[in-house]
Amino acid sequence: MDNTRPQDTFSQLSQEKILKIMNMVKNKEVSIEGALHLAQKEVYAEKDSQDSLTGSQFNFSIYKYKHYRWQKRILQIDFNTKTIFNIEKGIIKKQFPFSQVKACEDTERRRFSIVFHGRQDYELEAVSLDDKRKIAYLLSRVIQSNSYKRPAESCSGRPAECDVIHEGLLDLQQNTFTSTEWVKYLVQLREGELTLYCIGLGGKNKTADPVTNTINLSGGNVSISKENGCSTFSVQTKEHNYVFRIPFTVQNNRTKDVSKLQNEWVSLIERYCQLCKGASLPQEGSQGCTSSEADYEDFTVPPNEQKEEALHFGVSSATSSLNKSSSPQTKPAEGEAAPASPSLPLPISKAEVPPAPPAFLQPCSLSPSTKRTKAFHWDVVPCVKIQKSLWGSCDPCKKKIDVSRLCDQFQIQDTAVFSGNEPSVNQHIMLDRKVAHNFNIFLKSFRIKPSELKEKLYIIHEESGGLTDEQITALRRYMPTPKDAERYQSFRGSPSELHVVDQFMLEMCKIPHLAQRLDLLLTIRELPVSMKDLEPLINQKIQASKQLQSSQKFVAVLEYILAIGNHLNEKAGKEKAKGFRLSSLTKLPLLRGKERTFTLLHALVEQIFLHEPDLAKFSQELTEFEAVPDASMKGLSAEVDVLKKELENVIQCRRLIKPKTIKATPQESQFCKELKDLIQKYEGDLSQLSKRCDEMKKLYSNLLVKFGEPQDLDSQELFGWISSFISEFRKACAEVMP
Repeated sequence: MDNTRPQDTFSQLSQEKILKIMNMVKNKEVSIEGALHLAQKEVYAEKDSQDSLTGSQFNFSIYKYKHYRWQKRILQIDFNTKTIFNIEKGIIKKQFPFSQVKACEDTERRRFSIVFHGRQDYELEAVSLDDKRKIAYLLSRVIQSNSYKRPAESCSGRPAECDVIHEGLLDLQQNTFTSTEWVKYLVQLREGELTLYCIGLGGKNKTADPVTNTINLSGGNVSISKENGCSTFSVQTKEHNYVFRIPFTVQNNRTKDVSKLQNEWVSLIERYCQLCKGASLPQEGSQGCTSSEADYEDFTVPPNEQKEEALHFGVSSATSSLNKSSSPQTKPAEGEAAPASPSLPLPISKAEVPPAPPAFLQPCSLSPSTKRTKAFHWDVVPCVKIQKSLWGSCDPCKKKIDVSRLCDQFQIQDTAVFSGNEPSVNQHIMLDRKVAHNFNIFLKSFRIKPSELKEKLYIIHEESGGLTDEQITALRRYMPTPKDAERYQSFRGSPSELHVVDQFMLEMCKIPHLAQRLDLLLTIRELPVSMKDLEPLINQKIQASKQLQSSQKFVAVLEYILAIGNHLNEKAGKEKAKGFRLSSLTKLPLLRGKERTFTLLHALVEQIFLHEPDLAKFSQELTEFEAVPDASMKGLSAEVDVLKKELENVIQCRRLIKPKTIKATPQESQFCKELKDLIQKYEGDLSQLSKRCDEMKKLYSNLLVKFGEPQDLDSQELFGWISSFISEFRKACAEVMP
C-alpha cells in the first residue's frame, strides 16, 4: 500500500503531466479520485522504469505450478547473455534465449504466463504485484526487440524504451457477482501491447497501488471488432474478450465524435495487430504444442466431487456448468483462487453472455442422521461397450455388502468448527463465484474462526500455534482485491448473517497490511532454510575452485594434450596452437584411431604412462570433481541476491506493521521483539553467506583468467567438462593398463 499524500504524489510529476491531468478533471473526463490514480500511475511508471533499468541482470523469486503444487524458483532475466533462466536451489533447470519469447500473458492476481516460440508455455506466479509489474515490463522490452528486430539493449545492457503511440480514457466492461458494470481505464497503445491502468476503483481505495494489466499484441492471435452501437468495440485474445466503450464527456458529447474515436481506436489497434502478426510469422513454423507444459497440468475436481461441493456450497447447477465451461488454462487447482484479478477482473469469454446471479438450491433433503460418503472416482465403461463385455451380465444387486461398515469407514467428516458454515436458503455470496467456490473448499480444512485469524498472524512459528506454511500460501492466493475490499467495507450488516466465505473475507479486509503480514511470515520461515541449503553448495564451489587453481598435475596433463594436439595438427597442415579451451577435453574420446576402440584419450594415457606415470593420479588433487553438484555459480549468486531482497522486504514490512502508538498489546509487543531478534540474526547469517558468495565468484573469475576462458562462462559448464574428463580418463586408464 502506498501512503503517499496527494500533494506529494503530484509534486513528483512534471508541469506538463500535472496540466494534462487537471484538464481531464476540468472536462469531467475523470473524477478527483481518478485524477489521483492517474498521478500515482505516472509516478509508478517512472519509478518502475528507473528501477528496472538499473543493471543488466534481474533476479525474481517466483512460483511455478508443478505436480499439483506451486514450487519456489528464481526467474533470472539476463540482458548480457540475452537469456531467461529458471533456477532452483542454484541449479539452472531451464534456459530460454530472448528470441524464443513470444508473449507475456497477464492472468489473475499475481499470476502470469510466458509464451514461447516452439516451446510450451510457462505458468508462473510472482511473490508480489510489484514484482509482477517489473517482470512484465522487462519481458515487454524483450518482446519488442524480437517483434521489430531492434536491439534488446543498448551498450550498457539496458532494455530499449517504447513510446506510447496512442492513449485515452475508455470504459471496460466487467462482470461482478450480480451485475455487469463499466470501469474507467487509461488505455495506452504501444508497439506490441495495449496497457490498461484502472482509475475507476472509487474513493475507498485511494491508497491502493495503481492497478494495471497488459494485453499483448505480438502473439499474432489478437483480433479487434466493432460491437453494436457507435461507442463500443472488443479486443479478442486467445482466452478473453475485452469489451471497451468510448465514454461520453464534455468534449465527446455527440454521437459523431464518439464514433470517430471508436474508428480511431479500432484502426490503430488493428494496424498494430497486423504488424505484430506479420513479425511473428517467420518463427511460427517451429512452434509445437501450445498447451501448457506437462509440468503445469491443471488439477480439476472430478465431476462427482464438483457436484458434491456444489451441493455443500449451496450453488445452483447453473453455476457448476459455468465453472466447467471455463478455459482449461484458467481452471483452478484445488486450494487455489480461481480467476478474479485485482489488476483486471476477468472479462467474459467470446461466446459467453453476462450470467445472471445464481440461484441457490434448497438444502439437500437428507435426514440429519444421514452421512455423506466420499466418492469413488472410477473410470466408467462407455454404454456402447457394456453389452459385449462381462459387465452386461453382471448384477451388482446379488452381492451383499456391509453398508454400515462402508459408511463408517468412508463417511465425510464434519470439519466445521463453528456454526454458519452451511448457507441458508437463498443466501448470496458477495465474493466472485469461482473464488468463493475454491475458498470454501479450503476453509473446510482451515480449523480457525474468522475472529481468530488476526491473532494467528502475531505467532511467527507454526510449532507455537501459528499458521502452517500451506495455510499462509493459500491465504495469500485468496487475498481480497481492491474491488473486494470496497464491496466488503460497504457492508453494514451483522457478520453472522454472512456465509462463512464472506465472513473470512470481511475479516481479511479489516486486517491492516494483510498481504505484507502473510509475506513476512512466509519469508521469515523460508530464509533460514534457504541459507542452510545454499551454504554447503557455495562452500563446495569454493573448495573446487581452490583445488583447480592449485593442481599442478592437471596443468601438466593439459600440456601433454597440447603437445599431442599440435603434433597431429602440424602433420595435418594446420597451425600450432598456444592453448585450447577446456571444452576440448570432451572431444578427446571422439577422435578415433586406426583401431576403432582406440581414441585420442587412449593415446594421452599411453604417453603419460610412458613418460610421467605419476600424472595418471592427477584426479587425487581434484576430489571435489568426483561428483560435482548440479548447482552453478550463476544460479547460487542469483539465490543469494534474492535472499537479500527478501530480507530487505521483511525489514520494510516490520516498519510498516510496527505499532505506531505506545498502547501496543502484549501480543503485538512480543511479536515485534521476536521479529527484531530474528532479523538481526538473519542479517548476520546472510552477511556471512554473502561474503562466501563473493569469495566464490572471485576465485572462479581467477580460474577463468588462468585457463583463458571467457568471463561469462558458467561454472556448470566448466566444472562439468572437467568432471566428465576425469571419469573418461579413468576408463581409458583401465583399458590401456588392465
